[in-house]
Amino acid sequence: MSELVEASPGRDPHPLYSRLRADHPVHWSELLGSWVLTRHEDCTSVLRDSRSFASDWRRIGEDVPEPMLSIQTVDPPEHTGIRHFLVDAVRAIDHRALEETIARQVDARLKDLGARDGFDFVADFAEPVALHTVTAFLGVPPIDLDWFRPVSQAIVDGMDAGIWPEKAGPAVRARALLAEMSADWLADPPGGGLVGYVAAHEAGSGISRPVLLNTLRAVLHAGYESAGRLLTGGMAALLAEPDALPLLARGDLARAVEEIVRFVSPVQADGRACVIETTIGGHTIKAGDPVTMLLGAANRDPSRFAEPDALDFSRHPNPHLGFGRGAHSCLGQSLATLQARIVFGTIAAEHPGIHATGRAVWRGNLTLRGVARLPVSLS
Repeated sequence: MSELVEASPGRDPHPLYSRLRADHPVHWSELLGSWVLTRHEDCTSVLRDSRSFASDWRRIGEDVPEPMLSIQTVDPPEHTGIRHFLVDAVRAIDHRALEETIARQVDARLKDLGARDGFDFVADFAEPVALHTVTAFLGVPPIDLDWFRPVSQAIVDGMDAGIWPEKAGPAVRARALLAEMSADWLADPPGGGLVGYVAAHEAGSGISRPVLLNTLRAVLHAGYESAGRLLTGGMAALLAEPDALPLLARGDLARAVEEIVRFVSPVQADGRACVIETTIGGHTIKAGDPVTMLLGAANRDPSRFAEPDALDFSRHPNPHLGFGRGAHSCLGQSLATLQARIVFGTIAAEHPGIHATGRAVWRGNLTLRGVARLPVSLS
């Protein structure tokens, strides 16, 4: 892992992942102070086993700051109640209206950008579309992107605090700031969307107020960052392959998006704490040991995916771990894939001449990988 950290920001991690899978698929990293898993089978087994492996580090005696406690970080049985509550909230949303809202936003923004000689696909398209989509999903007023962008990035940087500890404090403060915004939403709730449902049913939910606020914060942040980085990484991958967009336009769009999720893997890593001593790959993982799953490596595991380094829009089944697995699988995966289908489908059908006018510049983040700049032209 030190090789990846010391390299230039945004370096392609997959050559290193390939070597780790082949030579050290389960190993202890002194740099991370954690066991590191790279195989699909091993990562899947840990993700599914919430009894032996904790997302909630309080289960091994760690002190977890209140802004960190959300649907993403609490375990069953506490997690079960809040997940069922949020699943009901998602089901209550008018998904047809949401789809139409996303499509109108995508069409309008592409029409405006098409009048330019070129633009940055990240700042001018993907980020505003992702923020507009998640606020429509939540049912809340628009959020100023210039204010939100650095707050969100502080949280992303904090995901790498195991390597850069100085990133932890700003990330906790940024999470608390967005949780305060969630409280404001519930104080004056909208009539619809996820927040409208939560406000109307909170009293009987049995969910603590801090966890509920942090969960709304987590939905906002993941809907912007994870889903947005899927758009930027996906577009970079599509533009790097001359035949990718025509193939996508002619094929099964739903399968194509799942393949883009696998190939890009915006969430490159996820962590757990071992609660019950377990053996993985011949190694004993002791209670209290941290475990890091390199999902980006698992999603290119040749023992699970034929020709893993190729985009194959017909790949089926496609058991990627891009949205996790088990109790903590991504609650917003349907929103992320809906947005991606609309964006990539619209571009492939209506703007087949889109092309890069410069190289993609990747962010230096390791846990949540994404593109910082991607200059393109529609003409």
